[in-house]
Amino acid sequence: MKIDMTYGSGGKQTGDLINQVFLKHFSNPVLNRLEDAAVLSISGKIAYTTDSFVVTPLFFRGGNIGKLAVCGTVNDLSMMGAVPKYLTAGFIIEEGAELKDVETIAETMTLAAKEAGVSIVAGDTKVVEGSGGIYINTSGIGEIKKEGITISGCKPGDVIILSGNLGDHHAAILSERMGIENEIASDCAPLCTIVANLFEADIDVRCMRDVTRGGLATVLNEAADQSGCSVELLEEAIPVSREVKGFCDILGLDPLYMANEGKMIAVVPEGQAEEALKAVKKSPYGTNARIIGTILEGKGVRMKTKFMGSRTIDVLYGEGLPRIC
Repeated sequence: MKIDMTYGSGGKQTGDLINQVFLKHFSNPVLNRLEDAAVLSISGKIAYTTDSFVVTPLFFRGGNIGKLAVCGTVNDLSMMGAVPKYLTAGFIIEEGAELKDVETIAETMTLAAKEAGVSIVAGDTKVVEGSGGIYINTSGIGEIKKEGITISGCKPGDVIILSGNLGDHHAAILSERMGIENEIASDCAPLCTIVANLFEADIDVRCMRDVTRGGLATVLNEAADQSGCSVELLEEAIPVSREVKGFCDILGLDPLYMANEGKMIAVVPEGQAEEALKAVKKSPYGTNARIIGTILEGKGVRMKTKFMGSRTIDVLYGEGLPRIC
């Protein structure tokens, strides 16, 4: 069954879509009231974020747009030292979309939300003319667990931990679009367990960032610029899977600039680096974590190569891979 414009009319079909798909999968006491706004209970300081997801294709090895929407928003909250609590989900659906695809996406969002410990408490649906596309906007609220974590918090002597292999999501999406057969799957995942482990170990985390569009190179340049410091990377320490490395070699891609949806950096004091690495590795999404560099005096990002040379690592210029998240 395909979505048509009547599903956005506010009438019976709209009610059917809400009841038979969204309430079926997102059901919880707050959402089930179907009020104009959700009334929530959160104590202390909160973090709030919003994001829109337009990835193509909608389904890819390792996930779909729904999983991406939940994980992306949960991760943005987690990087600010917050425990994610509540999400909203707004769907813009083009006529011609398959109803079964909408339901599969909603079901996947439910599973991702359950894993991350969040509830989807409000939402909206619009149906527009088009050719079957689906777009999702999410907002998220979380309770700040640890204050002072900021992109400008890096200090000379600090150590940078990367939670795992680079480039998996970028390579998975590009493989789907180009019809390349391989086993590369998106790394799309909620990172809140890694953050919780760091806090449980009482690590003095200076800065955290999920490594999404623009890749590791762009994230580290932003951290260096905002902190008034420089970054020294070790090329040999940066983890990339054999499959993704081969994929990059064929297409001339650099993993440092490739998007990820389940990787993060944590900047911690040198004296806590090993303990922090151990905490990250306790999570199933941090088992291949590495210490990849240090924060120094100065400006910019440089990388020590395998041959003991040095090269400047700049931000991503121009368009990366469009419609990747």
